[in-house]
Amino acid sequence: MAAVRLKNVVKRFGGFQIIHGANIEVDDGEFVVFVGPSGCGKSTLLRMIAGLEDISGGEIAIGGKVVNDVEPADRGIAMVFQSYALYPHMSVEQNLSFGLRMNGNPKADTERRVNRAAEILRIAELMKRRPRQLSGGQRQRVAIGRAIVREPQVFLFDEPLSNLDAELRVQMRVEISRLHKELGVTMIYVTHDQTEAMTLADRIVVLNAGNIEQIGAPLDLYDDPANRFVAGFVGSPKMNFMAAKVVGNDGGAVTVELANHCGAKLRKPLSGAPPAVGSEVVLGVRPEHFFEAGEGDCDIAIKADVAEHLGSVSYVYASAGASAGASAGPNPGQEELIIEREASRQRANGDHMVVSIKAGRSLLFDKSGARIR
Repeated sequence: MAAVRLKNVVKRFGGFQIIHGANIEVDDGEFVVFVGPSGCGKSTLLRMIAGLEDISGGEIAIGGKVVNDVEPADRGIAMVFQSYALYPHMSVEQNLSFGLRMNGNPKADTERRVNRAAEILRIAELMKRRPRQLSGGQRQRVAIGRAIVREPQVFLFDEPLSNLDAELRVQMRVEISRLHKELGVTMIYVTHDQTEAMTLADRIVVLNAGNIEQIGAPLDLYDDPANRFVAGFVGSPKMNFMAAKVVGNDGGAVTVELANHCGAKLRKPLSGAPPAVGSEVVLGVRPEHFFEAGEGDCDIAIKADVAEHLGSVSYVYASAGASAGASAGPNPGQEELIIEREASRQRANGDHMVVSIKAGRSLLFDKSGARIR
């Protein structure tokens, strides 16, 4: 096992910089997930740790050793890719042992490692089959087994579940989590799937356009995001953002008027310096943090457009139009909201409804997206 340290890591392609001074510390035995939208640089960052991409600046260390100029095979890492990359003409056993045999590893040790991987992944009964005889989930297990037999210091996963259907993704998430607990090895995992990130990670690194927006435990990012990007990216369905303006400031709290909700006002206590009266701000509310009318600090009227029923809960996709003469905030015009409701309280499409917001269950952001605390 080994810790991984990235210090001021930069990546350029020609004159275009895609990673902007990344600083990340992954502790020995920790499971860290890189998450972010497509093109944010998460896979590039992983490939630089693996040595598959050169770094343009900064320093990468694995197990306390700087590996900037170390070949991938000598870094003590094993990587699992999105594609299974199994040899179609070889059996599962041959696929697992191929790399060790090519490196001249002793036969007895190779057999020990292969049998151990098969036992951990519960694929012993598949050892004589070829890849075409396996399901997608079984192929992914074999791909992970090929990494296990190397007995690496660090496992790197690059969106390994993206080719699987929804049911298999859930199953494989459980398998990978179990594998981490059993092996106790450092793992770095790349995904754009928030559910994977939230369920697998000890800590999450949220990336956006080559920058690290925030690093933290899954629930810390969910409950206490540093900015609007993190608040909107972490969580499914995503957080609702509502245009507002500061209309009152009494030192320990601000009163905001919701631009698209007929002058509805919410008083929100703050621990830091409050924004000036007249400032345009954004109020963030998660779908599950809307309450019944009168149960919160501010009621708003909306129209239910579509209801998505998921058994115990329903998600109501609702809209609210800006009132005549309302001041134009950062998101003028019609506002789209997602409201979580108990299935028994679902509303028909087109129904008008009133929901309530609690100040303590809402977040406030300035126009740049920075959190106002």
